[in-house]
Amino acid sequence: MLTVSVLGATGSIGTSTLDVVARHPERYRVHALTAHRSREALLTQCRRHRPKVAVLEREEDAAWLRRELAAAGLETEVRSGAEALVEVVEAGEVDVVMAAIVGAAGLLPTLAAVRAAKRVLLANKEALVMSGALFMDAVARHGAQLLPIDSEHNAIYQCLPHEHRGGLAKHGVTQLLLTASGGPFRGWTPEALATVTPEQACAHPNWSMGRKISVDSATLMNKGLELIEACWLFDARPEQVKVVVHPQSVIHSMAAYSDGSVLAQLGNPDMRTPIAYGLAWPERIDAGVEALDLFQVARLDFEAPDEAAFPCLRLAREAIVAGGTAPAVLNAANEIAVDAFLAGRLGFSGIAELVERTLEALPVSPAIDLDTILEANARARRTASDWLKGR
Repeated sequence: MLTVSVLGATGSIGTSTLDVVARHPERYRVHALTAHRSREALLTQCRRHRPKVAVLEREEDAAWLRRELAAAGLETEVRSGAEALVEVVEAGEVDVVMAAIVGAAGLLPTLAAVRAAKRVLLANKEALVMSGALFMDAVARHGAQLLPIDSEHNAIYQCLPHEHRGGLAKHGVTQLLLTASGGPFRGWTPEALATVTPEQACAHPNWSMGRKISVDSATLMNKGLELIEACWLFDARPEQVKVVVHPQSVIHSMAAYSDGSVLAQLGNPDMRTPIAYGLAWPERIDAGVEALDLFQVARLDFEAPDEAAFPCLRLAREAIVAGGTAPAVLNAANEIAVDAFLAGRLGFSGIAELVERTLEALPVSPAIDLDTILEANARARRTASDWLKGR
């Protein structure tokens, strides 16, 4: 029996995690569920999964949840704030932490889980994007078990030897191929993209995701962040990671070997597959996902990404090559830009422009410690916000 804490329980990854956990009550029990402000959704989850602890960002929401759970006769302890997030991953009875908080807010609790030597199921790519070297050093130093949950990185993990550290060439791997659906605007011209609305950007053709991640997928920033993440996860150089647009989203990513072999992981586009893999590794368990029917798929298409129409992918590659604080600046500026786009204060094409202007405005510093990374994150947010106000 493994005990699981789910950070970001009410999001798409969190709800999928709880679906898998509920299918195997003999293997898993829930210790903690956390949410940002979705208190009604968290209440429903607490009634269903009976966690020991629930955490919300604001005390007023926590007080509401406390009253509702007490009225229902449930003994779940309800807490609030960033300190509580850290404590529910550090708790001694916790074996597995699903790190699914979206954005930079997930960095500190995810890093705390690593330092507490938990099995960390990493669905928060921003934590690794912001603090790559520091994060991976903590994994090694504290003996944490890190399993990637993004479908692309999980696929690569499955296609690599289990012991793949020390550089890809050491294990005969020549290239990692990150597949991308291309998002809802594949093939659109830059002129057409200028008119995109938030509703259109959030309508992904293959995956069910939150609004922020859906916009990142539409701009290809999501793929850029995944490129950075892959470099850290698999000890790869940027030139060893190639993005391939694959509209069917059936091949989730590939690894190419020096003997000419290319290993691929295939499956229906359902996040419960990589979640189940991470929860049960090295075993396999039922994820509730329908088996892939290749006859129904019928064909698999591949094409190069259009970086002229979708410059966020280029910006991400340039950031990982620059190193230091550049990826943290990229991520922070993108979060400000996406928030502004979803609020109707910035056009779709303005997302990449804001990110590029922020990167140009701030010098790159060595990412020597967490304070430096957090300061770069804060400075980038101020710079991006100022650009929005002054344009």
